[in-house]
Amino acid sequence: MATYVLVPGGWHGSWAFEAVVPLLERAGHTVHALTLTGLHPDDEPAATASANLDTHADDVLRLLDRAQLEDVTLVGHSYGGMVISAAADRAGGRVSRLVYLDACVPRDGESCWSLMNEDYRQSFVTGATATGYAVQPPWRPDGDPRRRPHPLAAFLQTARLTGAHAAVPRREFVYCAGWEDRTPFAAQRARLLAEPAWTVHDLPTTHNAMREAPQAVAALLLDTADGPAGLGERVGRSTGSTPGRPARSGV
Repeated sequence: MATYVLVPGGWHGSWAFEAVVPLLERAGHTVHALTLTGLHPDDEPAATASANLDTHADDVLRLLDRAQLEDVTLVGHSYGGMVISAAADRAGGRVSRLVYLDACVPRDGESCWSLMNEDYRQSFVTGATATGYAVQPPWRPDGDPRRRPHPLAAFLQTARLTGAHAAVPRREFVYCAGWEDRTPFAAQRARLLAEPAWTVHDLPTTHNAMREAPQAVAALLLDTADGPAGLGERVGRSTGSTPGRPARSGV
């Protein structure tokens, strides 16, 4: 059975995966959903002020050490892609699969800031004006009320990658196609489709696919999303296939 470690995106905690976790556990797998340092409801302001990308990668590594985890599937949503990249680079071979769920896929020297579009960068700046160190969640009519201020340094710090993460046997990117007018990940999708070592999936959801279509996300993680009944679409394979059909317009 597989072991999954789920890393949320900006402003979110473990609750972001609350609809996906039971689906994976029901299939017999072990699941750890993380809340990163500075994002816990009871974290002191000092924890948020001092946390950065290294802190969050260390959160993952401490879990691997504490629970003695091997052969791990790391799943990162949005900003969480920065975290799983940094953690996998330092995990000493304990990670066997990386899944970037509409997430940042950094190269050495890139940051969440550099990978975002101008709208997101502006939201980081505007959100940090109150404290200078914590980015308030951007207002959205359907925003999760549990969202927390996110450490600004985590968005700004560049990834320091040795290349060890590239030795992870399975690397997958899930592109959420339902917000193509606003997504910062379109160019990244195109880049990864051209890289033979990557598998790219399309989902027709907006960014928070875990909440909008938890069964589709679970199906991809469980490798049951292919075929006519699948909820996602695999458009590029690790065998080096080229871009295929466009994403579906509805679930």
